[in-house]
Amino acid sequence: MSLSLLSRYAFFAGCVIFTLASLPFLHHDWLWPIALLTGLLSLLGVFDLLQSRHAVRRNYPILGNIRYLVEGIRPEIRQYLLESDSDALPFSRAQRSLVYSRAKNESADKPFGTLIDVYQTGFEFIGHSMRPAPLSDPSGFRVTVGGPQCTQPYSASVFNISAMSFGSLSANAIRALNQGAKLGNFAHDTGEGSISPYHREHGGDLTWELGSGYFGCRTSDGRFDPERFAVQAQDPQVRMIEIKMSQGAKPGHGGILPKHKVTREIAETRGILMDQDCVSPSRHSAFSTPIELMQFVQRLRELSGGKPVGFKFCLGHPWEFMGIAKAMLETGILPDFIVVDGKEGGTGAAPVEFTDHIGVPLREGLLFVHNTLVGLNLRDKIKLGASGKIVSAFDIASVLAIGADWANAARGFMFAIGCIQSQSCHTNKCPTGVATQDALRQRALVVPDKAQRVYNFHRNTLKALAEMLAAAGLDHPSQLQPKHLVRRMSATEVKLFSQLHVFLKPGELLTGEVNGQFYSRMWQMARADSFEAQEIAAA
Repeated sequence: MSLSLLSRYAFFAGCVIFTLASLPFLHHDWLWPIALLTGLLSLLGVFDLLQSRHAVRRNYPILGNIRYLVEGIRPEIRQYLLESDSDALPFSRAQRSLVYSRAKNESADKPFGTLIDVYQTGFEFIGHSMRPAPLSDPSGFRVTVGGPQCTQPYSASVFNISAMSFGSLSANAIRALNQGAKLGNFAHDTGEGSISPYHREHGGDLTWELGSGYFGCRTSDGRFDPERFAVQAQDPQVRMIEIKMSQGAKPGHGGILPKHKVTREIAETRGILMDQDCVSPSRHSAFSTPIELMQFVQRLRELSGGKPVGFKFCLGHPWEFMGIAKAMLETGILPDFIVVDGKEGGTGAAPVEFTDHIGVPLREGLLFVHNTLVGLNLRDKIKLGASGKIVSAFDIASVLAIGADWANAARGFMFAIGCIQSQSCHTNKCPTGVATQDALRQRALVVPDKAQRVYNFHRNTLKALAEMLAAAGLDHPSQLQPKHLVRRMSATEVKLFSQLHVFLKPGELLTGEVNGQFYSRMWQMARADSFEAQEIAAA
């Protein structure tokens, strides 16, 4: 027998031998606990030898289990012991700590200088003024959403809770988020899982997200039900209606909530049966072309009593959005708002390939949408929201500077109610009760305490934004422009965002004199009657 073989089985053999040798002497009080332990380890070793799933355990009985134990706790070990403050996986400890501090109303000030390498390529900052402006009241950082075709416009905060459904989040998480939104007078997006009783308990402003499953307003075969929609949409608590075209975590991908996870509450909220899988199709059945989408927007606005109606999407094929823009011009129907979701968004679990390699990042998508609307003289009639990995005042300022009117955050507010980034959202075993339907686990989330933290996080983040604006010589977030944002290009060069990107002039797409071949080509490819691209001659 080789030395290698002996070393692999030595511990297992030792446990067996000790257990057998101890049997005659178990009357000694000190011996039987040890013999019991080695006996149990021996049984584990026998099981390891007989099982067929794990080769390591067959070759290394008992000891091979250490490998799977360590692997199981690797994320926690890395997060708490090995990860640096700046490692973004997907949010750095510094980012999480900032949210925790502001949510707890603790000082987030940092002594002794920045830990960021300000000479590293990609570093970004906002230039300050030699004559700072007086500090503005953050409660005035609002934007009116509702274009010329809307009769019930909504005054929205520049910072709101992004879409997260009941079902993905626990009842207590929804309660805490909505109560915090009520305290801070900002909007809470329901996510596509419809409006649950927990969204209604505290009366916070709601943006009702309508996904492809039409949950809360669907027929028995999963199609849009206008009557059920009107009943919910006309509720005074619902302030805006958002059609979900796609989301940053998995654009172009549908979803299934298995029937064994569909509780009675979820079934009642979504309008589905408990004994069937809850399916979110990858595309809508209420429309199939850009023109039909605009007609659907108009229909929802009428059914809701004139409330702001818009859509959310993660940019994919550029010509598809330009096709929607062409449909706006052709039909004369305008959405009141558009929310651009970046591929870095991610509260929903998704296939790794989608998470890593599908969809356009937020800033590129936002800039493209902003430029398209400017080039068509529509930008002043349609408000833009931005969503995707936003947790700090600088994150908000950076998207406002390149075209957004307001910002939404999902994971930032999850941190505020106790999320520790365990990345177990899809397992129903969330350790903090945020993303689970387990009644015992979500009991750990105390609603009044966490609601106050949601309010604190929002208030303190906007206070920090006010201080940044004042330093830049500005009074209101709407005054932020690309010239205020700066990026380091190399060790010896920095550029303003106004120098980095192409910004279309008002009406450029209409006149045909477009600054940039890309926009001109995408405009030629776009069709109002189809999401398919128009074939054009090669340049």
